[in-house]
Amino acid sequence: MSDSDEALLDRPIWSALTTSHKHLAEGGPRALRYPVDMTPFADMVDMSAESFAALGDLMAPSQVVALFTPEAVDVPAGFKVVLAESGDQMIGSPADSPLRDAEIVTLGKADVPAMTALTTLTKPGPFAARTHELGTFLGIRAGGELVAMTGERMKPGKFVEMTAVCVHPDYRGRGYAQALLAAVARRIEARGEIPFLHVFSNNASAIALYERQGMRIRRRLHVTAFMKQG
Repeated sequence: MSDSDEALLDRPIWSALTTSHKHLAEGGPRALRYPVDMTPFADMVDMSAESFAALGDLMAPSQVVALFTPEAVDVPAGFKVVLAESGDQMIGSPADSPLRDAEIVTLGKADVPAMTALTTLTKPGPFAARTHELGTFLGIRAGGELVAMTGERMKPGKFVEMTAVCVHPDYRGRGYAQALLAAVARRIEARGEIPFLHVFSNNASAIALYERQGMRIRRRLHVTAFMKQG
């Protein structure tokens, strides 16, 4: 893997929407976004007033978009920032973590209500009606209830982001997150692709978990979410 390949991850949203997810991109040469019912992610070719105007044209009033960028975003008038945090981008191959008392299943459209309920409870990040269409999602059920899941989201080039790593509070401490992360990673690697993920920089416990599984922090990014006013 060359440094130039990995550079795609410096602007993961733009890179995904101009490579593997180009068919999903909405917008034009200055600004691109995912369909709103998939994810709020968007990015621009640069941070000029013209690019912000182009992004604004893709947004409905009060609609939020989120950017992952190497530098802090100076949002101009006409937009209101609702989140400005830092996130660590981690890359690597999570170690296998077999389960003894649970089965990993593939999730699909019929599972969206359960997936939405779990992400609403655990808040791993945005999850919308069509997020599951971005890649494979795997889960674990207990008593008929979905209690853990992880899946795939952005795909910049040959890199695939693992996302929605979440476990119901009543089922934590059983190794479900580790097992699902490893299972998703094996599927990514079987296609000749490379797994990575994002985690808020202040989530020390999650970062420690990923590091124990063999992932490393590649770089820190700025996570900026804002809405269009008026």
